[in-house]
Amino acid sequence: MSSNTTLVGKWGEMQVGKWLTKHGYQLVATGFRCRMGEIDLIAQKGHVLAFVEVKLRKNARFAAAREQVTLQKQSRIRITAEYFLSQHPEYASAQCRFDVAEVYAPDGTETKHPTLNYIEQAFW
Repeated sequence: MSSNTTLVGKWGEMQVGKWLTKHGYQLVATGFRCRMGEIDLIAQKGHVLAFVEVKLRKNARFAAAREQVTLQKQSRIRITAEYFLSQHPEYASAQCRFDVAEVYAPDGTETKHPTLNYIEQAFW
């Protein structure tokens, strides 16, 4: 992955992080990584702990961004979430959910008002 792709991806995650905070979530972790995989954002609101996959695209001309969260990707996210929970027993009683955030930014990081679609319980 090129450094420009990484930069744009982090920008998209930052946009979603701002949206989550504005909607009453507290960011627990960003870019959580282990050998099993990565989770872009982990956020808590009340008793709900959301594991969020962020997908950024210029547009949805060829496919919706959420379509890039394949069954294989979902499996890696689930396994990584299990690992996160094993390392953070303080979230043992949380109701966990897997969300997907689509960010559409036609001008990349120069996009003034990206479109954000937030999908709760996008997969199980």
